[in-house]
Amino acid sequence: MVGAGRNPFVRQRLCPFDSSLLEIVKLTRMTIALKSTLACCLLAILASAAAAGEPYPADPAMPAYELPDPLKANDGTTVATAEQWKDKRRGEVLELFRKHVYGRVPATKYEQTFHVVHEDPQALGGRATLRQVEVRITRDGKTLPIRVNLFTPNERQQPAPAFLLICNRGPENIDATRQTKSPFWPVEEGIARGYAMAAFLNSDVDPDKHDEFKDGIHGMLDQGARQADSWGTIAAWAWGASRVLDYLRTVPEINPDQVAVIGHSRGGKTALWAAAEDERFALAVSNDSGCGGAALSRRRFDGREQVKRIVTSFPHWFCANFKDYSDREDELPIDQHELIALIAPRAVAVGSASEDRWADPRGEFLSVVHAAPVYALLGHKGLGTTEMPAIGDAIHGDRAHYHIRPGKHNLIVEDWNHYWDFADRVFGRTSQPQPTK
Repeated sequence: MVGAGRNPFVRQRLCPFDSSLLEIVKLTRMTIALKSTLACCLLAILASAAAAGEPYPADPAMPAYELPDPLKANDGTTVATAEQWKDKRRGEVLELFRKHVYGRVPATKYEQTFHVVHEDPQALGGRATLRQVEVRITRDGKTLPIRVNLFTPNERQQPAPAFLLICNRGPENIDATRQTKSPFWPVEEGIARGYAMAAFLNSDVDPDKHDEFKDGIHGMLDQGARQADSWGTIAAWAWGASRVLDYLRTVPEINPDQVAVIGHSRGGKTALWAAAEDERFALAVSNDSGCGGAALSRRRFDGREQVKRIVTSFPHWFCANFKDYSDREDELPIDQHELIALIAPRAVAVGSASEDRWADPRGEFLSVVHAAPVYALLGHKGLGTTEMPAIGDAIHGDRAHYHIRPGKHNLIVEDWNHYWDFADRVFGRTSQPQPTK
């Protein structure tokens, strides 16, 4: 009997060639798979190319909103001069953000010291000096170390400008040994352009979890019962950035008046608030910071993070008062364009990603646009346009920058290049990217 589905004649005829035919079948399948993979890659490349140069998609349906006027004082009067902004209105806006969004830093006294724990004057093949430093905060016998990795360029004619990254990712992203090179902190490229590159972990300052504010710097400096406007974790991280700035301003190789603070996502929110609170930062860089960062809170639509979602998912980031504006964003006495305005007349850079709808790229752009009246009052044009750039394009304005990169929520070298280009303009530099080894 012949088994079902078997043909003895065919079997007999093919026996001498079985191995060859099997190899042909395998090669055919591999070829088909390879063609399929190449086709998918080609489609991805074409999709990316199609995205670059195209306008960002139109807004989805959302409720109408009206933004607060940054030049309208609390008493209803209009701020008409730079002196009135500096002497009166800026302080009012700062207090509104402290009370309703980020909270206020306690006045608890502490001691601060700087300790270089490792130094290599021939880092990166001799192109840079590496210092690993601990900024130690001490109170009542307890010490909290903020660990800083700092590379300064060895080839320079004068003290270098610096970028300070608030790293909200793991330590491998700011690896001082450079065994791991993350695009999140592209040290080699920054050094090649003449910038000092510094970074610290936000978790060194305060843990990114709702721990009832018992650990980190909250556990050291908080006294008594927490109030509705007590500082949240973003404010704590921003405070930590200022403590690192304290150290950077003592480094002879760094220009103390040309230090930029940069962060991504929650780190971007932190960078903006750090620069609002600390006017020593010459440039604030917000990358994909979204709700509670650069994006306008009043823009509410499905698919973007809103106040209710963020205070539910991350209740420790903000002061307790902020949760009162869940689904009530129109009742906020301020909006995020006024956070941008607090940085004026210093420079601000905001970056978005085209596929990061959750962060609302247009809302981030509009915050910079609506900060323009304050920049104008202080003698600068800001972006100089109200038209959002095409995907892949950038606007280097007068003390204000915006770009939207094709792709997803991330901080990569393409973003850094935009920020370095803008910083070159702000700091009056002519640096060009040099080959890195």
